[in-house]
Amino acid sequence: MTLQQIYYAITISKCGSMNKAAERLGTSQPTLTSAVRELEKEIGIEIFLRTHKGAVPTAEGAEFLKSVNQLYRQYELVCEKYIDRDMKRKFSVSTQHYSFAVSAFVETVKQFGTLEFEFAIRETETLRIIEDVGSLKSEIGVLYISNFNRKPITRLLEENELEFTELIRCSAYVYMWKGHPLAQKSSIGLEELEPYPCLSFVQDGVNAYLFAEEILSENIYPRVIKATDRAAMGDLMKGLNGYTLCSGILCEELNGSDYVVVPFREDSDNRNSIMEIGYIRKKHGSLSEIAEKYVSELINSLKRNSADSISSVHTYQDK
Repeated sequence: MTLQQIYYAITISKCGSMNKAAERLGTSQPTLTSAVRELEKEIGIEIFLRTHKGAVPTAEGAEFLKSVNQLYRQYELVCEKYIDRDMKRKFSVSTQHYSFAVSAFVETVKQFGTLEFEFAIRETETLRIIEDVGSLKSEIGVLYISNFNRKPITRLLEENELEFTELIRCSAYVYMWKGHPLAQKSSIGLEELEPYPCLSFVQDGVNAYLFAEEILSENIYPRVIKATDRAAMGDLMKGLNGYTLCSGILCEELNGSDYVVVPFREDSDNRNSIMEIGYIRKKHGSLSEIAEKYVSELINSLKRNSADSISSVHTYQDK
């Protein structure tokens, strides 16, 4: 099995057909087909089903591609560091929709600059964050764990050989526009929120509710609106007096002063909960210099912007 064969298989999977992959690779279809057949013979499985719709990975093929994607990404990282010195080094972060994570990213970019590095930050769904870090598409992922989602997220982290490092614990806050009728209250209970729409970020996949970004997602909300980005969420807060339940970490340097956070008041039927916010990374190997800096800036951003925290922000020590 060669790196070229692996690269061919990965490219076919991305393109969805032999013809498109051959065109992208600048080779002939017979050469590509022959290389894949040799690879399939060597590893003893059929990687792709050839259909009239293109090349579709088999169940065993999909598992193989998942493994070699990680292997080939590691190879690319080594090349970027030691061989392709004229190429820009890459650093990517995948995160839930947290302004403090974006703020930390901004500070990291400022310190390293964009001449030598190619940066990417992806505000995305919880499952995609785990997939991105598991496949090394991103070196760092930022998310939270609570008692409600701990089991499914822990299982996925183990399956992808990832570890979670907690940075801060927060109780629930109501996040809303400063002009909201309840914005001046010292605390807000769920019964007071019933007339207003509860906003949450879209999560795809089976049992998507288990991977919600919002704390207390297990509660029942009579009015719910889904959104895919923070800008839309802000517009819905202003236009419809919508609200969301969050950590209370409000980054005014990016969000401005149009929004407020108010402590959530629990009752006998709707208990408060704790968000353990942190980052995920691959278990094996050390973080790059730029990833270490990003984690340091995450801690700084959390210290600057936390409305309250149950435990202080942890001091980061590289494992």
